[in-house]
Amino acid sequence: MNRSMEAHSFLAKKGFNVQSFGSGNQVKLPGPSPDRPNVYEFNSATYNDIYNDLVMKDKTLYTQNGLLHMLDRNRRIKESPQKFQTCEDRFDVIICLEERVYDQILEDLQTRESGDGQSVHVINMDIQDNHEEATIGALFVCDLCTRLEACEDLDNEIDEVLTDFESKCNRNILHTICFY
Repeated sequence: MNRSMEAHSFLAKKGFNVQSFGSGNQVKLPGPSPDRPNVYEFNSATYNDIYNDLVMKDKTLYTQNGLLHMLDRNRRIKESPQKFQTCEDRFDVIICLEERVYDQILEDLQTRESGDGQSVHVINMDIQDNHEEATIGALFVCDLCTRLEACEDLDNEIDEVLTDFESKCNRNILHTICFY
């Protein structure tokens, strides 16, 4: 909700065709204490619903911790959080910003019914889940997508692009090819 939506916002402004997803069972946001998160269902709660719920619960707390600002940004980008595992769209590249999410996406793609064999490049770059790192990570994602888009033959050039990018951004990059 933070990192992927920040990257979504940057990519959309640069003209990329982009979608963003969650991969867990529910949408979870920090609550008044670590053992009391705010939990919402995918595909039923809109960003506006979540925003209004948090305002009702404790506007001061959720303003101070940045959640209301983040949700305001998100609701200007799209209506609601979406779960990757329920999406039937096909992608050329999927970029994850946390290894746990990368593993969930790989598991989902590898257990789907076989289709026409179209390849999809799944890439992971770990980005810490805070406001500053989300912005830095979004810049990295934009740079990576620009490099990938410039490839004449993505399948044959991606390893070199990722190796160069990894050394530039000083982050560990994971990459797996899956098939629909």
